Amino acid sequence: MKVKVVLFVILAFSIYSQSQPLDLKTYAEKTDYRRTPSYSQTIEFAQKLDKTSRLIKYESFGKSAQKRDLPLLIAASDEDFSPEKARKNQKLVVLILACIHAGESDGKDAGLALFRDIATGKEAELLKSIVILFIPIYNVDGHENFSPYNRINQIGPEEMGFRATSTNLNLNRDFMKADAPETKAFLALWNKWKPDFFIDSHVTDGADHRYDMTYEFPRSYEVSSHIRDWMIENFEKKVIPKIEKEGYLVTRYFELVGREIKDGIATFIATPRFSTGYAALRNRPALLLESHSLKPYKTRVLVTYTMIKKVLEELEESKNSLKEAIYKAEIETINRGEVFNPNYRFPLQLQVTKQAEPFLFKGYEYLIEDSQVSGAKKIVYTKKPSDFVVPKYDKAEITVSVDLPLFYIVPVQWEEVISILQIHGIQFYRTKKPLTLEVETYRLTEPKWATRPFEGRITLTCNATKVKEKLFFPANSALIPLEQENANVAVNLLEPLSADSFVSWGFFNAIFEQKEFYSDHVMEKIAEEMLKGDEKLKKEFEEKLKDANFKQNPRARLNFFYERSPYYDKKIGLYPIGRITELKSEIKEAIR
Repeated sequence: MKVKVVLFVILAFSIYSQSQPLDLKTYAEKTDYRRTPSYSQTIEFAQKLDKTSRLIKYESFGKSAQKRDLPLLIAASDEDFSPEKARKNQKLVVLILACIHAGESDGKDAGLALFRDIATGKEAELLKSIVILFIPIYNVDGHENFSPYNRINQIGPEEMGFRATSTNLNLNRDFMKADAPETKAFLALWNKWKPDFFIDSHVTDGADHRYDMTYEFPRSYEVSSHIRDWMIENFEKKVIPKIEKEGYLVTRYFELVGREIKDGIATFIATPRFSTGYAALRNRPALLLESHSLKPYKTRVLVTYTMIKKVLEELEESKNSLKEAIYKAEIETINRGEVFNPNYRFPLQLQVTKQAEPFLFKGYEYLIEDSQVSGAKKIVYTKKPSDFVVPKYDKAEITVSVDLPLFYIVPVQWEEVISILQIHGIQFYRTKKPLTLEVETYRLTEPKWATRPFEGRITLTCNATKVKEKLFFPANSALIPLEQENANVAVNLLEPLSADSFVSWGFFNAIFEQKEFYSDHVMEKIAEEMLKGDEKLKKEFEEKLKDANFKQNPRARLNFFYERSPYYDKKIGLYPIGRITELKSEIKEAIR
């Protein structure tokens, strides 16, 4: 085996040396990590690696909103530069994402150095059983918004890109709604390659401490237990000790509970809008890297390089167990959709509990002083190392769950929704004829819209009551079976109470709008007639009058009767998507 590895490295180096360029230092290395390359410099270096080595290929996987190419580097032995060849040769596919927030460039410079070392043969043995996809800059438009003032909480590089895209979207909130062209291109790349392992590289903000790197991966109810257990056993227990042996201090990613470290820290549960939360729905291990913004840029790049390299080495050692974990997770997801089980509960929303455990936090001493600027108390960090025992809130609980149907059915007129399902690679049938079906759906009530836009949309929360309704579905409506590997994404988009559902992102805001209205003098007469003939209604009205706010609100009193009259539009708040829990003959006929 060792002989094969040596031969592989020699071959890779000979490939490199045939057309060896004068200089393959990265721009960050050339500037002693004071600077990070621009978009054009990054593309130029990526293309140079392509020309240098047969192990590297550069291509574009899409266009940004400003029509820039989205760069992709592929590292593979045996010219396995396509998903078909990679699968045929049983290679693991690893996808590494950098600069989703373009000011956080650590992953870009670490990845470029790693690919250079692969091209020169130094790290070519990483490709024995792995194909590596590397997106050095995902938010390319934001990256070109270069400035020394984009990251107030970050030390170095001298200039960096901007967090959001040219349309001011945060791509790491867009993985479900897929508004940005960059997201659509990323999802197409994911569906094409179906990576086995995903890494997303970031830089933290917030408190000062001694950790060079924090990390996290989905580890609660939002991910398959097979994937979670694999990450604990093969990443956390094996890779993290190796990183620490290299001299780096690492811990899990955390959020402050209060203003001070001593108030405690809490784990972060990524919903599907985030990259790692989305990967969990796709039954893939996802690793979030967060180098510490207040460490020198060189330290941050090198710890990111080391982390990625050690992960790749472990993937080579544990590739069979990873494939088995993914297979079990996917089969479990597919089999779950075969039979309707009213007792099964699918988690839609999670939260961290108030249950805490003591945690030894490696920080710096700090002072609380009066601020002459803000007039409040301010935190002043020293550089004197200090360990604190703080409460850590690390337990999760399910706050919203649902049973799963066999199918969802989306009426053809909601074409934007159907197109997003298609972009995610969710499989569905188009009904061949019109259908009138009794389905489960929801009556959505008490909608509350955000008072300001979030990621370009007016989001909302609401209550949802399950009801049975006879609904009309025109021909070409989308019938989505949950007996498929992508079922988790479909459920989180189509169940209204999911944190990242179409409803919560505002795709269905129109269903809450009233389109017909009454004149008071007309409604007064109708209400009087309704009271005459319905003793039960009269008692209900009298009971409502005990509420002083209702009693003193003429419009609310008239609405009481209007909403109970045959003139009221019963479709207001009625979710138009159906849940089908029984495979009836008309369903079979419609998709035959």
